[in-house]
Amino acid sequence: MKTKTIYACQNCGATSPRWAGKCPSCGEWNTMTEETQVKQSAATSRRVLTENRTNTRQKPILLTEVEQDNQERIMTGIAELDRTLGGGIMRGSITLVGGDPGIGKSTLMLQMCANLAAVQPLYVTGEESLQQIKSRASRLSLDFSGLRVLAETNADEIVEAMRRDDVGLVIADSIQTMFRPDIESAPGSVAQVRECSALLMQAAKTLNKAVFLVGHVTKEGSIAGPKVLEHIVDTVLQFEGERIYSYRILRAAKNRYGSTNEIGVFEMSEDGLREVTNPSEVFLSQRNAGESGTAVVAAMEGSRPILVEVQALVTPSSYNVPQRSATGLDYRRLQMIIAVLEKRLGLALGKHDVFVNIAGGLRLDDPAVDLGVAAAIVSSFRDVAIQADTALIGEIGLTGEVRAVVSIEQRVNEAQKLGFSSILLPEANMKRFSRETSPHLKPADRILQALLSVVGE
Repeated sequence: MKTKTIYACQNCGATSPRWAGKCPSCGEWNTMTEETQVKQSAATSRRVLTENRTNTRQKPILLTEVEQDNQERIMTGIAELDRTLGGGIMRGSITLVGGDPGIGKSTLMLQMCANLAAVQPLYVTGEESLQQIKSRASRLSLDFSGLRVLAETNADEIVEAMRRDDVGLVIADSIQTMFRPDIESAPGSVAQVRECSALLMQAAKTLNKAVFLVGHVTKEGSIAGPKVLEHIVDTVLQFEGERIYSYRILRAAKNRYGSTNEIGVFEMSEDGLREVTNPSEVFLSQRNAGESGTAVVAAMEGSRPILVEVQALVTPSSYNVPQRSATGLDYRRLQMIIAVLEKRLGLALGKHDVFVNIAGGLRLDDPAVDLGVAAAIVSSFRDVAIQADTALIGEIGLTGEVRAVVSIEQRVNEAQKLGFSSILLPEANMKRFSRETSPHLKPADRILQALLSVVGE
């Protein structure tokens, strides 16, 4: 065996033979830490490779001869979590759950375990003591009689517990605290996170047991550790939300067994996380109808339509360069909408500050909210309120056209269900509706036509 000292970036996993204050790969400062790399000799490597070939040699077979195991998914009893996972937990899968500290990752895992007593879950904690886990479980007021707990950070011992005990689900909280004794690096280092994740992944596949890894995030909001961690796991769930808001969004960033467009909505309370079955009603509960600079848009998150309020504030700027601020919306998308309003409608926004906010702490990437953002900006600029019973749907093109959007029926039905009697939508989407039986639908093919109908001259 030969040992070699390298320096690995704790942010991106890049390695270097020399220490550097700034990572040459991702550009972060003070992230290079010293690690010891153990190398086998060439003779040892050839011997191990020969033994493995002898013991595990397999013959190629036709794909049609492969037996498919039609196992049923494990339903967690939390509908929002099942929706995000694609219909439940797949046996033998490994899932990474990331989020900011205190966002509710451990609480969600405990609530899931309370509903899966028949699966015999095992909760492995590396950050808290067993007494702390018991105290948190007591606050949730749930039945944890079927939950086993283990305070362990040695990944080899965790895998041994998976082999020895009859458990069907394992939660490792968190992966940054786990380590392997044969790797001479501190827990949380790139090498330890990578090797521990690979070991748990192999155990999940060979033992056909589901594994959940709880992971920390960096200050930029991405999963801490090397990018290979996200490639190893089957599913990556991102827990989003602001501490000043009680609502949490569970989003699938990667899912080999389902869609990555689905989200789950929760509300943090004293009794834990509560499911929000009607997000539209919740996000519009504090809406101030009749105020200028507000508009209601119908966005799609996966297969779920959500109505949210877009708020805009346009004020004369006291700076040579006006400010542009977007919260919950892509900043470049806001810049494009402002440019279209200036070019196609002649609005003099060049000397005004423009602030746009998606109420409720939700982040929207759906281009169908363009029309609502534009209407809110014009409403604030003209100081004219949009009618309270109006919802807007449509994507704006650079030439000022209102482009068709997908899932128009679900959006319209959601708006009607919440009492919106006037729905502005693209002209191209009207072919799915009857003009005689849908007088509440207001089609428009140009942004000028659309804004005149809701804001006026």
